[in-house]
Amino acid sequence: MARRKKLYEGKAKILYEGPEPGTLIQYFKDEATAGNGQKKEVFEGKGVLNNRLSEFFMQGLNQIGVPTHFIRRLNMREQLVRQVEMIPLEVIVRNFAAGSMAARLGLEEGAPLPRAIVEFCYKDDRLGDPLVPEEYITAFGWASQQDLDDIVALALRVNDFLSGVFHGVGIKLVDFKIEVGRIWDEQDYPTLVVADEISPDSCRLWDIETGRKLDKDVFRRDLGSLTEAYTEVARRLGVLPSNITHRLKPTLIN
Repeated sequence: MARRKKLYEGKAKILYEGPEPGTLIQYFKDEATAGNGQKKEVFEGKGVLNNRLSEFFMQGLNQIGVPTHFIRRLNMREQLVRQVEMIPLEVIVRNFAAGSMAARLGLEEGAPLPRAIVEFCYKDDRLGDPLVPEEYITAFGWASQQDLDDIVALALRVNDFLSGVFHGVGIKLVDFKIEVGRIWDEQDYPTLVVADEISPDSCRLWDIETGRKLDKDVFRRDLGSLTEAYTEVARRLGVLPSNITHRLKPTLIN
């Protein structure tokens, strides 16, 4: 498929104009970033892995009636997705204490939470994606209270699906983040859909038996090869691309 006009480039993906109105082409890059872009490396094959893994999860959600922007995978690095009106929030679902929550509340990393907890962050890299309460979200018009209720319900359904899939291959879903968008479809009210991606970039994944980290914390904390970790997740789920091996090496970004 011929490359079309670039509309947006983020840290991990590029969005291009789609072949039909209301569609986009989402391209997965090999770059990995941490600390709001302060730490950067290129991991050859990372984009291929995340493309295949996100396809796997989005297709699974579509099949169980959780709407997503995903239409189909086009090639090893690109997918065709629906263009949506993005809500400027990161929706975080936590099953175990880890990362910023553990540090913020003084909890032991890995401690189970009483129930799945949904948090919201305002999506703005310049501000470090700050945690925001629902009162801020409704006051500033980022989403209505009904939107928030629907987003929480959507996020918890995604959590149930992902937790079951990962548990089946010996992986603990510690937490994850999704982004949500609106599709109007000539309706008076929009349909909320899961957008962006679902991959080890956006999940915190630990091996159930050993506690080994299989997500971007490997890169954040210098725990080994990021590509090896992502390859292991893809291998267990049966979606490993044939041209990826665990021996691929990182390249520093200047």
